[in-house]
Amino acid sequence: MTKSELIEAVADKLKLPKGKAELVVNSVFDTMVDSLKSGDGMEIRGFGSFTVRSYKAYEGRNPRTGAMVEVQPKKLPFFKVGKDLRERVNRVLQEPLAVSPGPAISAEPPKPLPTI
Repeated sequence: MTKSELIEAVADKLKLPKGKAELVVNSVFDTMVDSLKSGDGMEIRGFGSFTVRSYKAYEGRNPRTGAMVEVQPKKLPFFKVGKDLRERVNRVLQEPLAVSPGPAISAEPPKPLPTI
């Protein structure tokens, strides 16, 4: 699902114009980003938690040339899935696929189509 598809889903579900739904989605994302920028974690019960992890500088390798490069220290967002979301996703994966019954098989031959 893309961001624009999410906006459409929110608009449909809440019966909002797409412009207002976009404002809602952007506000949520902006608030999440601001929280992570300030170093705070964010927890949405049943969904998961977002934290920021710090990584030290290290020497890496350029995959094209094989040359050694210095990688600067960095901070990256990290998501840990919540128990409820994990169970809901796994429940869907474990459910047998619903197979719709095909047309009933009859011993009679099919009726000819009418001619025009």
